[in-house]
Amino acid sequence: MPTMDLRGLSPAPVTAFTRDGEVDYPANARIAKWLAGMDGVKSLVILGHAGEGTFLTEEERLQLIRTYVEAVDGQVPIIAGITGEGTKVAAEEAKKCKSAGATGALVYPNHGWLRFGFQKGAPQDRYKAIWQESGLQCILFQYPDATKASYDLDTQLAIATQDGVVATKNGVRNMKRWYVEIPELKKANPNLQILSCHDEWLLPTMFDVDGLLVGYGNITPELLIDLIKAGKAQNYPEARRIFDRLLPVTRAVYHRGSHMEGTVALKLGLVHRGVLDHATIREPLKNLGEKAEAEIFAAFDAAGIGRVEQLLAAE
Repeated sequence: MPTMDLRGLSPAPVTAFTRDGEVDYPANARIAKWLAGMDGVKSLVILGHAGEGTFLTEEERLQLIRTYVEAVDGQVPIIAGITGEGTKVAAEEAKKCKSAGATGALVYPNHGWLRFGFQKGAPQDRYKAIWQESGLQCILFQYPDATKASYDLDTQLAIATQDGVVATKNGVRNMKRWYVEIPELKKANPNLQILSCHDEWLLPTMFDVDGLLVGYGNITPELLIDLIKAGKAQNYPEARRIFDRLLPVTRAVYHRGSHMEGTVALKLGLVHRGVLDHATIREPLKNLGEKAEAEIFAAFDAAGIGRVEQLLAAE
């Protein structure tokens, strides 16, 4: 199987629910078709934080993969977030995702590592087991520096040079580490695709990457595709112009009390754009309230980002 080409935008879509809280598969298929139809979208990454992946049952997760695979009809690969705790559990999860049609795996760290840290060698073994058991092409997920699941450089280098690892989604949110570690990763594996997931810090990371893997890709994919092009061209004035245009939305969605609130804000953004009819979420997420909804809608208006007319026309 050819290596996934992720040199562009890889949105991490939300999961649409019915008003009574069940997974709305037709609505999710609509999101998939809209995003996959854009030139510059390279993959769709589901079942992660933005997609409330850990809030779904196993059967819901697998059916969502099948829904996405059918909807995109081979246009882009579907990448599944792998979140199982133990290494064996994660490998089995990946195997089932592969059977459902996924091509890639965004490999989350073991949850316990966030609080307690990880033992040397354990992350490498997690990636190795997922690749060997499932054959899913793996993305190294670098968590923020503020967590204990943020891998040191030696661990990143070991994972990045393993069979089956094709990209890194880096969200370290420490620019001292970014500017030192990204060149070392590229030196160790020149074919490793570097993807930023700094939704709220897009501009500083745009000039060193092959693409973006962001929940932000749900709501403004058109502008993020242009931002990636400007970054690859090393065109700072154009990148700055796009960044400044996006800034009201960035602030309304991601400069909130908790990054988890961003998922709720993403759904409200999709409502404002006409992609979703409502912003139903699952516990433990909470609605943001009417004031926040008005702020988010006003931010889209300030940025000049309107409804998705071609999607509406197609229906």
